[in-house]
Amino acid sequence: MPLYGTALLAGCHLTGILLGELLGRALGVQANVGGVGIAMLLLIAVRFHGHKHGWLQVKSEEGVNYWAALYIPVVIAMAMQQNVVKALSGGPMVLLTAIATVTACAGCVSFINRREVITADEAPKN
Repeated sequence: MPLYGTALLAGCHLTGILLGELLGRALGVQANVGGVGIAMLLLIAVRFHGHKHGWLQVKSEEGVNYWAALYIPVVIAMAMQQNVVKALSGGPMVLLTAIATVTACAGCVSFINRREVITADEAPKN
C-alpha cells in the first residue's frame, strides 16, 4: 500500500528540525528551538500551496491530511519529553519566548479570520 504524503511530511520535518537547530544556535541555546512546530507550519503551508495550484493529487492530499491529523499528537508527545524545570531555570528567555509565541499565534488567528471575512464579502452574489 502506498503511503501518500509521507515524503512531503518527511521533507517538512527535516527542514523544520534544521531550522529549529539554526534558530537555537542563533539564540545561543544548545537545543532545537521549535523545530517540530516549524515543520508543522511548513506542512500546512505546502498542503495549502499544493491544493491552491493543483499539483497535489487527491490521494496525496488525503494522505497529507491524515499525517497532519497525526502530527498534533506527535508534537504534544515530543513537547512532554522536554525538561521544563531546566528550561525555567534558564532565566527570562523562557518568559519572553512564551509571550512572543502567544502574541504571534493571536496575530495569525486574527489575520486568518479577517482574511476569511474579506474573502466571503468579496464573493460574487448571484
